[in-house]
Amino acid sequence: MIRFAIIALVATLALPASAHADTLVAARNIRAQTLLSADDLKVVGGDIAGTLISVEEAVGLEAKGMLYAGRPIRITDVGAPALIERNAIVPLYFTQGSLTISADARSLSRAGIGDTVRVMNLSSKTIVTGIVGPNGAVYVGRLTTQ
Repeated sequence: MIRFAIIALVATLALPASAHADTLVAARNIRAQTLLSADDLKVVGGDIAGTLISVEEAVGLEAKGMLYAGRPIRITDVGAPALIERNAIVPLYFTQGSLTISADARSLSRAGIGDTVRVMNLSSKTIVTGIVGPNGAVYVGRLTTQ
């Protein structure tokens, strides 16, 4: 019995000490599509996996859905602010090698930089999926860096 107690004590001492961690929560109810500011957020003690831990991480991001006061803010609850609104007319580009084709398209949803969005080519009425660029245009096909 003493041997078991000694093994348990050694095992407990060998485990790393848990560090104090923080969790970011909403300071008040925040509606979807609201840009977050420091006044909207507060840090509380506790470690919840998959949540933000500092105010700086969330300031300037957009709430993807309703955020409730006192509830932890998960990484998936916020994202880049939308550059494209639903039904907006956006430039659509397809680039492959030195060939670039451009057209106008209608966005079928809201999206921010780097988001995947479905758009309808206004000329052909074809629905394609592309990625939103920093200029608000949608790029389809293979993206190349120049």
